[in-house]
Amino acid sequence: MATDTPSPALPGATTVTPAPLPLPVTAVTCLEDRAQIERGTTVALAGGEQRLRLGPISALAVDRTLSAELTAAAGAARVLDSRITRAWTPRAPGPPTADDSALRHRLHELEEARRTAVERHQRLTVRADLLEQIAADLLREIGESTGRGQADPQRWSRELTRVADEQDDCEERLRALNAEHQRLAREEQQARAVLAQAESEPLELTAFLELTVHAEQAGPAELRVRHLTPCALWRPAYRAVRIGGTLRLESEATLWQATGEDWTGVRLTFSTARSALAAEPPGLVADQLTLRELSGEERRTVEVELREEEIGTLGPDQPATAGELPGVDDGGEVRVLQGPAAATVPGDGRAHRVPLGAFAVAATAERRAVPELSPLVTEVVTFRNDSGRPLLAGPVDLIRESGFVGRGELRFTAAGADAELAFGSSDDYRLLRESEESRSTSGLPGLGQRSLLTRTVRVHVSRLGPPAEPAGAAGAAGAAGAPERITLRERIPVSEVSAVEVRLRKEACDPAPDEVDTEGVVRWELAVPPSGRRTVTLVYEVAASAKVAGL
Repeated sequence: MATDTPSPALPGATTVTPAPLPLPVTAVTCLEDRAQIERGTTVALAGGEQRLRLGPISALAVDRTLSAELTAAAGAARVLDSRITRAWTPRAPGPPTADDSALRHRLHELEEARRTAVERHQRLTVRADLLEQIAADLLREIGESTGRGQADPQRWSRELTRVADEQDDCEERLRALNAEHQRLAREEQQARAVLAQAESEPLELTAFLELTVHAEQAGPAELRVRHLTPCALWRPAYRAVRIGGTLRLESEATLWQATGEDWTGVRLTFSTARSALAAEPPGLVADQLTLRELSGEERRTVEVELREEEIGTLGPDQPATAGELPGVDDGGEVRVLQGPAAATVPGDGRAHRVPLGAFAVAATAERRAVPELSPLVTEVVTFRNDSGRPLLAGPVDLIRESGFVGRGELRFTAAGADAELAFGSSDDYRLLRESEESRSTSGLPGLGQRSLLTRTVRVHVSRLGPPAEPAGAAGAAGAAGAPERITLRERIPVSEVSAVEVRLRKEACDPAPDEVDTEGVVRWELAVPPSGRRTVTLVYEVAASAKVAGL
């Protein structure tokens, strides 16, 4: 039996591998809006210079970020040139194959049925036109024969009846076919919409990595390739489980990737680095300051205005709303999180959660009310970040012993700092806020006249009572009927100019506030029994001199 013996390679000759070598993804570093892909494999090198073709890889790989390294066990090996080549291979026309899903087969059947219905409609339309022409010819023949005195009423009646029956049958078939065509079009549209959500079209653009390497001697070598790829991003997410006085916080990374290839069994690293941002400092421009004399009107008048300032400590008091995932907030310092185990992430563009860690800590709950912002009383849980690392900002799935209760938001929290989560509103509380104000003046015009604005805010807090307990459950009824404490917060203006003075009238407040901070937030601790009602009154004054304008 004769066999072909390959001829020895000439020195310096280029050897092209007959088929591409696989180059799987081994590690991925996910950034805020892209991913750094690391690939690795073992290649068998021959002595001298040669070319390798590996892949396929993602066609979205960024060429200018490509780097390749060779590590040979025997002798030296290095990469002389590396490049990514792409090929356009459109999908072959024809019906779906056995590898396609049942949904694609169903869509193909609907397309064929609608195409057949269109052809039948065209044939019936032609037949209807022919019958219309036959009826016109028959009527013309009747007119001409009657004029010549060659009447044949029996034959004419028979022919007209047969043509009318054929026209009625054709019109009925056309109506049925139109209804079937509309039904098929609706089903085809629904199938296309479902297919667009369930599956993605196969990529027509493929990419391969071509390397030119030089090896001192033949032998195996380890190849490592790195490059950036768009269409991949991650955001932090959490799952908070509260049982009694303990809160368990599970950290997760929500990952999306539509790079055109699946990441199977890869090491995942999540970084908050923003490689797309420019590192250049802003340019300096000249800022010229000039002085001028105030006019008489400006000396006599002080322009002031009321403005809203957002206070960060009031954020957790508001009911959490489920919105889009926020951007990565790392507190101004790059954070790197390691995945605990290898993971598989399909390239379907959907959200996939990767667990990062969890910790349990003691938590305290407090009911808070901010009636100026919301008529609800929110339960806020405070806990300490004992994870040993900062908690990035992200959405939190809130879970009680009874199950899932909603979604909140966790702000950036340093290690060892306190964090707050709003676990929704308490349904047994109602708030009603009323506000009124009055204006007056004191003093003589031009001799220290002052305007006085007095504002009175009343907040009515109502608590619905629990249902009546049976006689044998006196202990349970007593526990349910115990008063609960809520924290109510209001605010007063804070003046930044000496011409305007804000004074809290504590003697007119009922009850007296427990605390007033420097930012103008007034706080009360209220005990409200079941079926009880409390009214909180806040009174403050804003006094301004006559030269103040804008209030």
